[in-house]
Amino acid sequence: MTNGAMLEIARNTVSLAKQKGAAEVGAVAKVKREVDVTWRDGKLEKITEATSRALEVRLFVDGRFSVCQTSDLRPEGITSFLDNAIGLTRTLAKDPHRTLPDPALYTSATPEGLSIADPRIESVTALDLRRMAQTMEEAARSVKGSEVILSVSSNGSHAWTETTQVHSNGLEGSFVSTAFSMYTDVSIKDDDGRRPEEGDYAWVRMYADLPDPATLGRRATERALARRGAKKIPSAVMPVLLDNRAAGRFMSYVLRPLGGSALQQKRSYLEGLVGKPFGSDKLDFADDPLLPKGLGTRPFDNEGLAARRLPIFEKGVLRNHYIDTYYGKKLGMAPTTGSSSNIAWKLGAKTQAALLVDVKEGIFVTSFLGGNSNDTTGDFSLGVQGFAIRGGKLAEPIAEMNVSGRHQDVWKRLVAVGNDPFVHSPSRTPTLAFDGMQVAGT
Repeated sequence: MTNGAMLEIARNTVSLAKQKGAAEVGAVAKVKREVDVTWRDGKLEKITEATSRALEVRLFVDGRFSVCQTSDLRPEGITSFLDNAIGLTRTLAKDPHRTLPDPALYTSATPEGLSIADPRIESVTALDLRRMAQTMEEAARSVKGSEVILSVSSNGSHAWTETTQVHSNGLEGSFVSTAFSMYTDVSIKDDDGRRPEEGDYAWVRMYADLPDPATLGRRATERALARRGAKKIPSAVMPVLLDNRAAGRFMSYVLRPLGGSALQQKRSYLEGLVGKPFGSDKLDFADDPLLPKGLGTRPFDNEGLAARRLPIFEKGVLRNHYIDTYYGKKLGMAPTTGSSSNIAWKLGAKTQAALLVDVKEGIFVTSFLGGNSNDTTGDFSLGVQGFAIRGGKLAEPIAEMNVSGRHQDVWKRLVAVGNDPFVHSPSRTPTLAFDGMQVAGT
């Protein structure tokens, strides 16, 4: 189905819902095509190709609100769907804060120039993805020391998505996006019988930006072999260096309480801090939905607000929250956007290797395992693995350890930011260096 066809469906849905009694209507029509191939231990394990279509309708009826979805896009199917959805909405409690956004906030931006859709996706077949996955495994098993490998799983996939959005108060927008991904996971046998796992992956908008599959496969095995003999080291307050690939999870515990729902429900340790210092002057990033090729790039957000760069922290001072129309009305705040897109850090000048030298003694965290972070109090306790740092160099692997503290304290001890944003995630987090974090081991 073409872009024009989905736009027509969205327009007709809005018009029909108005005829049936809705005061305001938002319609989001999506088409998604996905191909996914998994190769495991020398054999094709799974291959799927799927196309799905869906229509989401946001209904404002007699002061009441609902969100309903259907995959039946036939005219008679949509008519029946709206009859049921509007009837359902009339059974709900009134909520005076539910409205469509102010039309002045709608986008006039177009997807052109954002580089989020790769036409080459039409020529990348399931067979191409299978070859990619097979190559990754063969490369993973070619690394010296690979005789301890227990299993290798590799995957290649891509997705094409068309999003069309029409609102009864003036919004009409549509854009296409593509995504390509690949990964290899390797499990090995350790001398003590444990079976550590590690891997590597990539996620990009453009097929040409995928790394060489053989290189990624070898790197996955090298990362797994480096985990052999991991153990705890003594507990201490020490410097902690977060790998750029792992730092995104730690940063998510700062993004989560920035949302309007967290503020309105008194579940945010960042409430009341706009314009006030929170972290060190190294904590400096913006939300940038217009970043070319970004995995979070979009011309408009989920409710149609125009994409624009939004400062979040500047030199440690909180500048903005993520506020959508609904929570903006409840909180008496101007809407910004309801969700994060790409995180654009103010980068430092040093590489990860240089930061490692600066740390001298501490730990290098390559992944977080379990644990929790409390959005209300800011307290966190997270399992980690990685490597000890001795004399400014990576030393023995560590595991079954824990870092803990309060975000209000720890982000003040952010002493350095790397020059290496991790581009295979919308968080695009660089390597982060903290001074004096509580680390628990033996």
